[in-house]
Amino acid sequence: MFDVLGMDATAEVVYREMLAHPQDGVAGLMRRLQLTEQAVLTALDTLSELALIRSSSEDPRNFHAVDPYLAADILLARQRAELAAQQKRVQEAQAAAVRLKSEFAKDREESLRLNGVDCVRDYLATLYDRVEDELLTFAPGGAQTSANVRSSRPHAENLLERGVRMRTVYLDSARNDPATVAHAEWLAALGARVRTVPSLPNRLIICDRRIAVVAADCDDTAAGAVVLQTPGVVSSLYALFDCVWQSAQPMGATSLPADAQQLSPQQTEVLRLLSQGHTDESVAARLGVSARTARRIATKLMDHLGARSRFQAGVHAVARGLIRP
Repeated sequence: MFDVLGMDATAEVVYREMLAHPQDGVAGLMRRLQLTEQAVLTALDTLSELALIRSSSEDPRNFHAVDPYLAADILLARQRAELAAQQKRVQEAQAAAVRLKSEFAKDREESLRLNGVDCVRDYLATLYDRVEDELLTFAPGGAQTSANVRSSRPHAENLLERGVRMRTVYLDSARNDPATVAHAEWLAALGARVRTVPSLPNRLIICDRRIAVVAADCDDTAAGAVVLQTPGVVSSLYALFDCVWQSAQPMGATSLPADAQQLSPQQTEVLRLLSQGHTDESVAARLGVSARTARRIATKLMDHLGARSRFQAGVHAVARGLIRP
């Protein structure tokens, strides 16, 4: 019964017997419990380590069993301390793993250098054919050139027809260019989402959170690009994109972001629970609905947030300001 608290079965029966017959010594415990002397002594050692018995003040040769109410608190405190120590060891192991990965990161770096605009466009043409889920783009430089628009439209149309989610961030200055605004409205009409910000760090394209194409020179984006596939690097760039996206403003009414749609209190609560790692069954119990209903709500929210797991949906919701951490 008390094994989860660190007390084995023999130690438990010895402790219970000592509570019932506090005057019994080792011999009395052996007789009543039909245990060997070694078994009783081992149990007493265990109880002593757990601070559940101490030498009797009346007879130092005997032991006094601690009151059960106090014993329960002692055992719980011990378990909490062990759990805290285990968590600390896990954190130390994680830190060591990060250091180890960092030490050998250069040997594992996967990158490709693309020289010149034509080389970049050729690579992107093949990359777009492999996109399955999502394409994110930082498009600095203000108004988009007619060449950029002409080269990107066929690919964008194909991607959106295939159901690929597209999010693009332009500069605010692009709002002053009718051709760029028209292109953004064309994208939005096909299902893409377009926003603008005052400034962007660099030209960036992220494909399915697996591949990132970054301009090699942020001051001369026509010079070429670097293709990055290292998971940690791509994840960092994705986080950067998401952060900028949250602060960006929709290009127009037709590109109203899905995140701005009002969530019901129930949906907000589901997101909060998902962010804490609750299962469908746990969410259902807290909301007072069936597991099927909770699963349906979670699935819709995952689609809404572009998440691949329920926990990830909660994390994204926190990152986008839909719920508080």
